[in-house]
Amino acid sequence: MSRSLRTDSLTVANRLAAKCAIEAAAHFDDVRQSRSANLLYDLGHGGSMFSSISFEVLCDLYLADPTSSRTEKSLHAYKSALSVLIELIGPNTDARRIDRSICRDVMNVLTVLPTNARKRWPSMKLRDVAQKAVASGERPMSPANVNEYMSKLSTVLNWGMREEHCSANPAKGLRLPKQQAAKNRRHAFRPEQLKAIFAAPLYSGCVDDERGYAIAGDAHPRRSRFWVPLLSLFCGLRLNEACQLLVADAQVLGEVLCLSISANDDQKSIKTAASQRTIPVHPELIEIGFASHVADARARGDIRLFSEIKQDSFGMHSGRFSRWFSRFLITCGADASKTCFHSFRHSWRDALRNGRVDREVALALGGWTNASSFTAVGDTYGDGFDATILFEEIAKVRFPFLDLSHLKGLRV
Repeated sequence: MSRSLRTDSLTVANRLAAKCAIEAAAHFDDVRQSRSANLLYDLGHGGSMFSSISFEVLCDLYLADPTSSRTEKSLHAYKSALSVLIELIGPNTDARRIDRSICRDVMNVLTVLPTNARKRWPSMKLRDVAQKAVASGERPMSPANVNEYMSKLSTVLNWGMREEHCSANPAKGLRLPKQQAAKNRRHAFRPEQLKAIFAAPLYSGCVDDERGYAIAGDAHPRRSRFWVPLLSLFCGLRLNEACQLLVADAQVLGEVLCLSISANDDQKSIKTAASQRTIPVHPELIEIGFASHVADARARGDIRLFSEIKQDSFGMHSGRFSRWFSRFLITCGADASKTCFHSFRHSWRDALRNGRVDREVALALGGWTNASSFTAVGDTYGDGFDATILFEEIAKVRFPFLDLSHLKGLRV
């Protein structure tokens, strides 16, 4: 639909266009109010602009939508969050009647609701738990968790609008302010933490890399628990990226041993499309023996580089490893606030900066580059950096305070 402004003056046209926009907005407001009062219901012939549907049914339909692609972990998270939202909003509440006040009420309850309320008080209603928590001074869930619930509510209502079950999304933009800057959520490992990690029995000599990983011994096993932290520190791999590596992902490109980070339907997943990349193996890892580990796995006919790592109930290879690593930090005396496995990646990013690695190269190595981050059309052209160039740049990642000489020259 078009409308002539009947003028050839740009100034006049801009003024008239603004007036038309205001008139259109007022018209749509009138239509929405009219629909809310009358047209959402049957118009006398069995039809309706929006059919009546309960919030619980809306959530069920959203979860069953065959066009949505979710991992088992993501689906579980949605089911868990939506069950809380259904209780707070009311399973039989007409989805069309959910307004801003209802959404704000939900957020207010979540703000004082303790973490894992359902598990801790299974026989109590969530609103009763919230009241009890306020009265007893129980620590509430974090603002980030509250915002995650509100984000999922907004997602479901957006989907409902698309499917014409709802006329609006009153949860849009409703969230708590962030209490801290993103860079303060996790810290890089301090030098003394890295020293403690790689001086632990797992790296200096242990009983085995199962239950005896924290006990000094004569064994020097070199499986996932040995290599995965090193791959993250020197190559910047995310935990799941390292844990799910296939033997076929180790490829020699231009005489450089590289790791291909990619996804497929059954065996591997990546965080974002930008995460797909090729990373040269750092020369420090070559000296420690990573190329030999790859060769041995290939000679055995292994499919996975770390065949002992099993998927968890969500299909993730990193789940069990993450829990083990949290215990490992405690046993080696490297546990500290705001540090976890992902701190390796923060340490690696700092090492790229300290090595004066070009920012574009650093983003490509870390899997942070995406189409929206390009500043010029030309940046989207070509296939990326040559493996030799990437190897020269990643070799600038150094940790001068970290002596790993005790790891070189040893084989299992």
